[in-house]
Amino acid sequence: MKHFILVFLLFPIMIWSQSNFEKAQKLFKEEKYAQAQTIFESILKTNPSDLKTIEYLGDIAGYYNSWEKAITYYKKLKIVKPSEANYYYKYGGAMGMRAKESSKFKALGMIAEVKASFEKAINLNPKHIEARWALIELYIQLPGIIGGSETKAVKYSNELLRLSPVDGYLSRGHIEEYFERYKGAEQQYKKAILAGGSKISYQKLVSLYNDKMNETEKAKSLLESYNNKKVQSSF
Repeated sequence: MKHFILVFLLFPIMIWSQSNFEKAQKLFKEEKYAQAQTIFESILKTNPSDLKTIEYLGDIAGYYNSWEKAITYYKKLKIVKPSEANYYYKYGGAMGMRAKESSKFKALGMIAEVKASFEKAINLNPKHIEARWALIELYIQLPGIIGGSETKAVKYSNELLRLSPVDGYLSRGHIEEYFERYKGAEQQYKKAILAGGSKISYQKLVSLYNDKMNETEKAKSLLESYNNKKVQSSF
């Protein structure tokens, strides 16, 4: 009887919390982040262990480049639920962005944890595509003296190729483009188009032609090809 009374008394609070969460979630999807944040923070006060609310607050902090705050939220998530790969991925991403804004000396001390977080995400979810993309970016941007490695970047690109051919070709094209091997990048982006024909594949090749190779006619022709393909698929 006491249990029933307790549930009865708590029921209005549960309904309030649920309706407010849905409202905040809707605002987040509409990119009204400041409004969503206010509601999520009020929910967290009444339910400090709500993982989804914490995650949303971390994402909002990231949107505003408040990396220290984002790190705090994501760190709590991975402590509470250490089996969730995405929490490590987001934590590593926030740490990486914080490192970019820090002094070189401070950033050096953060790189190992950033790498370890992405690697942990892959360990927990061997099919984690975003963590591999993050490691590729990390390895091509870091100077060799502090752990940068094109070889390691290519290794993760090859793993992506096995998981998702489009991501594999796009990531290899990105590596080629980063090191200014534009012909190699062109070949990889063409393979990505043939593998899936995704919008991003066309965009990457058009951007390469326009911004790096001074091939505006090729870019124009490729855009026309993509637009024609879209028209045909709509019928």
